[in-house]
Amino acid sequence: MSYIKQLQNKHSSLENSIALIDCNNFYASCERIFNPRLMGKPIVVLSNNDGCIITRSAEAKKLGIKMGEPYFKAKKIIDKNNVKVFSSNYSLYGDISQRVMETLARFASDVEIYSIDEAFLGFNGFQNYELQTYCSYIRRTIKKWVGIPVSIGVSSTKTLSKIANNLAKKNKEYDGVCVLKSWLDINEALKLTPIEDVWGIGRRLSIFLQKYNINTAYDFTQLDKGWIKKNMGVLGEKTFLELCGISCIELDLIPSDKKSCCVSRSFSKKIEKIYDLEESVSTYGARVAEKIREEGLVAESMNVFILTNYFNRKEKQYSNSIKLQLPYPTNNSIKIVKRALEGIRKIYREGYSYKKAGVILYGLSRASQTKGLLDYDRESSESIMNTVDRINGRYGNSTIRLASEGIKKSWIMKRESVSPCYTTSFDDLVEVKT
Repeated sequence: MSYIKQLQNKHSSLENSIALIDCNNFYASCERIFNPRLMGKPIVVLSNNDGCIITRSAEAKKLGIKMGEPYFKAKKIIDKNNVKVFSSNYSLYGDISQRVMETLARFASDVEIYSIDEAFLGFNGFQNYELQTYCSYIRRTIKKWVGIPVSIGVSSTKTLSKIANNLAKKNKEYDGVCVLKSWLDINEALKLTPIEDVWGIGRRLSIFLQKYNINTAYDFTQLDKGWIKKNMGVLGEKTFLELCGISCIELDLIPSDKKSCCVSRSFSKKIEKIYDLEESVSTYGARVAEKIREEGLVAESMNVFILTNYFNRKEKQYSNSIKLQLPYPTNNSIKIVKRALEGIRKIYREGYSYKKAGVILYGLSRASQTKGLLDYDRESSESIMNTVDRINGRYGNSTIRLASEGIKKSWIMKRESVSPCYTTSFDDLVEVKT
C-alpha cells in the first residue's frame, strides 16, 4: 500500500475543517461598492505613483491585461476597451477589509487574518452538508452587509483549503463555495491543480519539480516523502503532508509582534533639494510612528535610506542609509521624525536626482513592557500622541501634522485617478439625493 493511501486511511475522517475566505479582485470590488455603474465593466487598479497594475477585474483579465504590467504598456488595450483605471486608495481598501473581517468574526471563534483580502476560519464538528450551507450563508452575508463578493474553500488543511478556494473562484458550478472533504473529491482537485499553483511551492520549486515530470499537485503526493525532504527540506515535507490531509500549519490566532516596520515611497518626480527630502522623510517618519502606535508597539532604533533611479543609466547613481539609535524605546512621532531628519542630513549628497526614500523602525516591542526610568516623559508623550491620533482619526489623516512634513508636498506620489475615501472622510461621504 502506498504511503499516500496509508495516510488517507489513517486520517479518513478529516474531522477538522479550515475555510479560506478570499475577496474576489478585492481592490476592484471596493471601487464598485459605491459606483454600481462599474458592475460588469473592466477595471484595473494601479500601484503607488500609478506605476503598475496590481488588480484586475475578471473582465480586465479576459482582455489580456497582465498582473504587474507597467501601466504605460497596457494603456493601448485599456484605452481601446474603455477600461476604468483607478489609483490605489488604501484608506478605502483598509476600511472595507476591516468590515469584512469583523463580519467573519461573527461566524467562527477561530479567525486568522492572513492578508488584507484573505482570512482562515476554523470549523470543527460540522458535517459536510452543513459546511456547504453555512459557507454559502457567510458568502451571502458578506455580499449583503459589505458589498464584497468572496470565494470560500474548505478542507482539512490550509493548503487544501487554498486549492478548494481556487476551484471555487475559477469554476462557476461551485457557486463560490468548494468543500473538499472526501478523498475522492480531494484527489480529483489535486489532479486539476498545476504544481505551480500549490501554496508553498512557488515558481522556482515548480520548475525544479517539472524536470521530474511532477506537473500537478496529485503528482507531488505520489512522491516518496524522503525524497521530498532531501530535495525540498522541511517546508517541502510540510506541503506534502498538508496535501495528504495532515495539518502542519496551524491557525495563527494571535499574530506575533512585528520585528520591524517600514514606510517608503517612490516620488512622483525627481528630487534634488534637501528640503524636499526632509519633508518626505518627516512624512514617512510620522506615518511609521503612527503605524506602530496602532499596534501598541515602541521602537529602539531606526534606519533612514535614500536612492536614485537605478533604471536610468544616463544619470549619476547614489544610494545610502544610516542606522540611528533612539534615546529610549518610543513611538512618539516628534522624537522619531527628529532623529530621521538628523539621518537624512548626514547621508544627503548634492548633485543627484533622488527617486525614493524611506524610514524603517527596528527593535519593536510592546509599549506596556518597556516602561523604565529613561522614558520619564512617557505619560506626557502618550497623551499628546493619543490626542493627535484621535483628531486625525475623526477629521482625516494629517489634520494635525508636524511642520517639517510641509504643506504643498510637490514630491508626493502621483495618484491621478484616486477615488473618494467614501468611508473614512467626511468630505467624501456619499450624498443621497431625493
